Amino acid sequence: MKHQYKPLLLLSLMFLMVGALFCMNDILLPSLITHFKLNYAQATMIQFAFYLTYIVFPIPIAWMIHKYGYKVSLLVAVLTCAIGCAFFMPAKYFDSYPIVLIAIFVISTGLTIINVAANPFATLLGDPEGAHQRINFVQVFSRVGYAATPLVATALIYNSIGEIRYHFPYLLLAISLLIIFILMFFSHLPSMKPGDDEKFTVKGIIKEAKTYKHLIYGVWAMFFYMGAEACTAGFFIPYLKSVLGFSDGKAAEYLTLYYILTAVMGIIAVFILKYIKAHILVGLYGMGMILFFTLCIFFNTGYNELFLAGLGLFLSIMFPTIFSLAIEDIGAFTGKGSALVNFALIGGSIFPPIQGLIADRYGVQLSYIVPLICFVMITIYALFFTREAIVKRNGQP
Repeated sequence: MKHQYKPLLLLSLMFLMVGALFCMNDILLPSLITHFKLNYAQATMIQFAFYLTYIVFPIPIAWMIHKYGYKVSLLVAVLTCAIGCAFFMPAKYFDSYPIVLIAIFVISTGLTIINVAANPFATLLGDPEGAHQRINFVQVFSRVGYAATPLVATALIYNSIGEIRYHFPYLLLAISLLIIFILMFFSHLPSMKPGDDEKFTVKGIIKEAKTYKHLIYGVWAMFFYMGAEACTAGFFIPYLKSVLGFSDGKAAEYLTLYYILTAVMGIIAVFILKYIKAHILVGLYGMGMILFFTLCIFFNTGYNELFLAGLGLFLSIMFPTIFSLAIEDIGAFTGKGSALVNFALIGGSIFPPIQGLIADRYGVQLSYIVPLICFVMITIYALFFTREAIVKRNGQP
């Protein structure tokens, strides 16, 4: 099996920053609750602003990829993320929560381009049968970025006298992103484009998508997955602080453990996928998520912090594998299909405010019923509505 390793390694470096930027939301939420004196519903506007871009930009981004190719699109993405990080300077100077939300929206716009472009690009960098492995490989680096961020970012945000410097980690990320931009600009990253040359229209995309039932179901599953991921990580530190009485530092340690477990299992899953079919693995891990959520919501076992961190084990493969299952065997439609899947990431904007309202009224512990329900839906999808499950159910060869 052939893989184009040099482009994959460059994508992996980019995904390292992607993981850090996603994880920063989880650190930012509890720090801004304290700094701006927000309730949980107000604080979840961070996730709302972050994931809102996925309903606005996927189709325009797909058009950009269609016209200019993957390399140009990824360069635009990295530069956009760097500009968004730089916006935290005026946000701090004016001490403005609205400017923070604007900065997050700009960062998310860059990340939306990466998700629309980089994930299908990774599947194209080698033989088709290795697509699931390649997309999981580059996403492992995203998980490494997640794992490295909580302790480092917490130390950077809170100084020795307790002052909250929420802008500081973003300035370091802006510098790192500019370095990656320069590396990518001068690299020999293939200037691939999606394979079809037909006229690009939204109506045409939706019409063609209907011929791929597993793509439509994959969009639905991704909607619930992104809601579950944003809820799980966004309320992780508040759960440990309000339910178990942990300090910010101790809570950050368990969030780090959560992401370390996610990264380690993500690496292991690259090899597991050689022996277990992707949709079966998603179904099994979905059952694991349901079990651990149930324990965290309805029981005080004395080990709840470990069950909460243990969610990372099962979460590890979800995004890349659901993504690759959704766009499996759709040929030249891959770039446009990827844009449709990215529409589903709006789930990360929809579900956290619902969880925030429940947390304000009934407590953070019970609010985790929101991601629990999401994973029930994902597990049903994995076992009954992926391409292979549909083919088997219909009795086709």
